[in-house]
Amino acid sequence: MPRYILATSLLLTTHLTSAFIPAPLHTFSSQQQPLFSTETDDAPKTENVLQTENTSREKVMTFSYDMSLEPKYDKPTYPGTGNGLSGDSGEYDVIVIGSGMGGLSCGALSAKYGDKVLVLESHIKCGGSAHTFSRMHNGGKYSFEVGPSIFEGLDRPSLNPLRMIFDILEEEMPVKTYTGLGYWTPTGYWRFPIGSKKNFDELLMEQCGEDGPKAIAEWNALRERLRTLGGSTTAVSLLNLRQDAGFLATTAGSLPFVLTHPDVFLDLSLTFDSLHKTVDKIVTVPFLRNFIDTMCIFCGFPAKGAMTAHLLYILERFFEETACFSVPIGGTCEMGDTLKRGLEKFGGKLQLNAHVDEVMVENGRAVGVRLKNGNVVKARKAVVSNATPFDTVKMLGNSQELPDGVQQWKDTLGKLPRHGAIMHLFIAIDATDLDLSHIQDPAHLVVQDWGRSLQDSQNLCSFFIPSLLDKSVCPEGKHVIHVYSSGGEPYEPWEKLKPGSEEYEAYKEDRAQVLWQAVERCIPDIRERVEFSIIGSPLAHEAFLRRDRGTYGLAWAAGTSAPQAGLLGGVLPFPFPNLKTPVDGLLRCGDSCFPGIGTPSAAASGAIAANTMTTVDNHINLLEEASKRDPLYKFLDPGLFSLLYKPVVGGLTPSPELRVQSSVEN
Repeated sequence: MPRYILATSLLLTTHLTSAFIPAPLHTFSSQQQPLFSTETDDAPKTENVLQTENTSREKVMTFSYDMSLEPKYDKPTYPGTGNGLSGDSGEYDVIVIGSGMGGLSCGALSAKYGDKVLVLESHIKCGGSAHTFSRMHNGGKYSFEVGPSIFEGLDRPSLNPLRMIFDILEEEMPVKTYTGLGYWTPTGYWRFPIGSKKNFDELLMEQCGEDGPKAIAEWNALRERLRTLGGSTTAVSLLNLRQDAGFLATTAGSLPFVLTHPDVFLDLSLTFDSLHKTVDKIVTVPFLRNFIDTMCIFCGFPAKGAMTAHLLYILERFFEETACFSVPIGGTCEMGDTLKRGLEKFGGKLQLNAHVDEVMVENGRAVGVRLKNGNVVKARKAVVSNATPFDTVKMLGNSQELPDGVQQWKDTLGKLPRHGAIMHLFIAIDATDLDLSHIQDPAHLVVQDWGRSLQDSQNLCSFFIPSLLDKSVCPEGKHVIHVYSSGGEPYEPWEKLKPGSEEYEAYKEDRAQVLWQAVERCIPDIRERVEFSIIGSPLAHEAFLRRDRGTYGLAWAAGTSAPQAGLLGGVLPFPFPNLKTPVDGLLRCGDSCFPGIGTPSAAASGAIAANTMTTVDNHINLLEEASKRDPLYKFLDPGLFSLLYKPVVGGLTPSPELRVQSSVEN
């Protein structure tokens, strides 16, 4: 049985691949350009900057900052982000800081579990990176998404945890669908067809020439090598997970799979190891290796640095006939709004423009938060931070007495490697007589040079034209386009510049040229068609998305355990810090926690946090209820095997520091 315990904890984690990470992707340039420097800048360049000046495919890039140091420069403020001065005093069972996919999922499910929940959002809009902004122009309204754009599994019940949460909350989100991803590469345009193994084989034959049969054979060999791990995605879900002994009962439904697939034990460590180790043994055809790297880059790393688990869902799901990508009608903000409806349906509350200055700690326990306006909100059970680890450690401050070990935890998390910042370009164009018959899909990747790092913000980018399918986001006869770079833009050259200054505007134009050039691959005369355009710098990304230094997210490369990874990190290379913290009653969720970057992954982390704060009985009841919503969800039910564990673990959940009677029950 100990083998099953270990297998379950990892087998389940392989299901993190149900998060096909939709998130800001990556840029390009015809020439790799040196970073801009100012005449007043005589300081030596940091390693963060130097590594971006001559990138190579083999080098993994991460960025690092010391959060214990005060910033050298004042952070700019932007209109439209709020002043953070809203929010009333009060008392709740659970306070969630941040309304990204993780925070809203945690809040909504906690409310469904029966807790009195408050979600506090610093911005004037919910959704975190998945929100939308609008501009009026010549009497017409144009709406742009600011972050994620590529979503799979939202059109129907699926293994996508975000869709599962929608269904558990009994909330719907209308979408339009498409079945491919456009690629603009040094050799020209091609299209990755989702939902058809036959069409993918034809793509390999077309692009690989005489190596076509070899590429097909290598792809099949890779799928076969990872077949058992891939099959585990329908043995147990991320939504079955919790971080206490109760997971033995909630994941017990996977026991039959474990017993009938004993070879899964041999691959436990492979789940978290760097994918490139497996790919290098099997795949030699350059086109196929390039494709695999671009599929992995959604998590921030190419195959070198990405967990093997990241590719499992793609290998299993993307070639099923029903697989497709989705465009939320009304913009990506609809994802946050859908979770918000679920939160409020079960009595939870979302407070916008309410910035948290401090997480309050008394006697070693998080007891609430102090808002920017001075009001104090108490938490009976827990405070959950959906902020990045870099922003979370700042909220603990330096003036209050903290438990032993917390300072070391703060210092460690504050220095963790991260991905760089992101550049954005928002374009509204006149589509009169515009012929786009050469493309079939709204989402596209652009690669300038396969020899350079795909993390390089001047090499790989994505552009998204939602108005091809969603006519509500702009006036008739127009299109809106969002172009965004990889998370590899260094922050240092930006932080010394003042928004609005001549120097700042010139640097923005310089760094955004690769984004313009990317879209010109598809629409050569786009600059003549422009109604208006907006360049979003890392400073704007930081301010609007509330992410320190505009980071794309935590960047612990697969292969070793991250600091503060907990018990699992002691036996396996688990690349995420624990969602629990040394402060009792303070938890974390979001893309810096397992299972990682992306909207489905962040939503799953919120669900895991909510599960951890409730009893195992509540959790199992929710899983049983969810399993009846669609035949696909039957595997969520732990079944009779859970009865083997419930008598043992039931009294241990939630863990002692979270065992507070809900005020809703009083």
